[in-house]
Amino acid sequence: MNGRSSKRGFAARPGSAEDWIKESEKARDRSSEGPGFTARLTIDITPELRGRIKIVAFQRGQTVADMLRDLLAREFPESQGDTP
Repeated sequence: MNGRSSKRGFAARPGSAEDWIKESEKARDRSSEGPGFTARLTIDITPELRGRIKIVAFQRGQTVADMLRDLLAREFPESQGDTP
């Protein structure tokens, strides 16, 4: 054995953006959960902003993830189409 694995490593990304999008679509197709499919989004923010977000989420009785998903869904609605 040459020490190489045919499996992809943890967090390995396809070579091009187009391949990356196709991988996401394949994963969605394989998912038996239907609309429950999620994709992780990671952003860098300041510790101060993170603290403010957590406080507001707590005050609203929500998780940070749920609050940000709602915010992003409002900001980027599905019916947006080609309109900027």
